[in-house]
Amino acid sequence: MMDHHYHINIFWSKEDKVWIADVPDLKPCSAHGDTPAEAIAEVQVAIGLWLDFAREHGHSIPEARYRPAIYAA
Repeated sequence: MMDHHYHINIFWSKEDKVWIADVPDLKPCSAHGDTPAEAIAEVQVAIGLWLDFAREHGHSIPEARYRPAIYAA
């Protein structure tokens, strides 16, 4: 289950021949998979690990701010 509100970009990498899922608000946080669904599932794990690491080490956790251009006013 997703317990965050971070935007995920997903795109095909011709060079790597995999789908990439990237979280713009959490640098660097990304994952890949053979399908878009697999890349999203993997990046959900990466987000959890990113947040856990930040909490454990006293790092600030960024607000979810990124919004795709389609939602820009």
